[in-house]
Amino acid sequence: MKNAPIGVFDSGIGGLSILKALRAELPHESFVYIADSGNAPYGEKGDDFVIARSRALTSTLIDQDGHYKVKALVVACNTATAAAVKLLRAEYPNLPLVGVEPALKPAVQLSQTKRIGVMATRGTLESTKFAALKASLADQAEFILQPCDGLAAAIETQNTPKIIALLAEYTPTIGQFGTKNGQIDTLVLGCTHYPFISDLLRVHTGADVHYIDTGEPVARQTRRLLEAAGTLITSPDLGDLQLFTTGDLPSFAPLTKLWLNLPDTAIISKI
Repeated sequence: MKNAPIGVFDSGIGGLSILKALRAELPHESFVYIADSGNAPYGEKGDDFVIARSRALTSTLIDQDGHYKVKALVVACNTATAAAVKLLRAEYPNLPLVGVEPALKPAVQLSQTKRIGVMATRGTLESTKFAALKASLADQAEFILQPCDGLAAAIETQNTPKIIALLAEYTPTIGQFGTKNGQIDTLVLGCTHYPFISDLLRVHTGADVHYIDTGEPVARQTRRLLEAAGTLITSPDLGDLQLFTTGDLPSFAPLTKLWLNLPDTAIISKI
C-alpha cells in the first residue's frame, strides 16, 4: 500500500499545474494522472455530468474488489471538487482524498487593498461549496467574481487567439487592477487551467498584481495526509509517473511533456 501511486484526475490538461506542484513537493512518490479531455470542459456542463465523470474516473483508479490501486486521490479540478468531492469522500471513506478550491483564504492574507478578483468556471462560482467559502470570508475582503465561459476549453485546445479574445472580454469587467486603495491587487486563478496563461493575463493586470493558484497548498495537504496515514515515501528514489487521456493523444502528449519537463521517451497513453 505504501508503494502504491497517488491518483490525480482533471477534466483535461489543467490539472497538470497541480501535478507539477505535487511532484515538486513529493518527488519520491509515484503518480497516475488521468486527463478527461474527451469530456472537457466540465465548468459549463452541470453537476450531474461532473459527478458522473468524477465517479467514473475514481473507479478507474480503484480495483473492482475495493482494494485501492492508488493510496490517495487528488481531484485536481475546481469544478469536480465543488460538485463531487463530498460524495466521493462518502463513497470511499478510507481513501485519503484532496480536492481543490479557489484559494480565497491565501488571497485574503496576501492582499493589501482587500479587493480580490476571482476568475473561475461558472460551475465553480455557482456551487454551494464556493458560496460557503466566500461567505466565511465576507467580512475580510471584497471578492469580485468573474465566470470565464469558454476559457478552459480554449486553453485545452491551445487556441491562443480565442484565449486572447476572452481575456480581453473578461478582465475589464473585474475592475481596475493595481496596488492603490480601491484597486484589485490580488487575482485568484480559480481553475487549474488558468496558470498556464499567466503571461497572457499579465497584459491586462500588470506586473504588480498577485496571482494565487492552488498547486502548492494542494501538494502540502497531500503530504500531510500521507504522513498521517503513515504512507509517505521517504526513500531517495524518484517516483514513477503514468499519464493517460480520454481525448486526443497527439495533442495531449507534447504539451504534457513540455509543461512537466518530461523526456521525449515518456509514455503517455489513451484510455
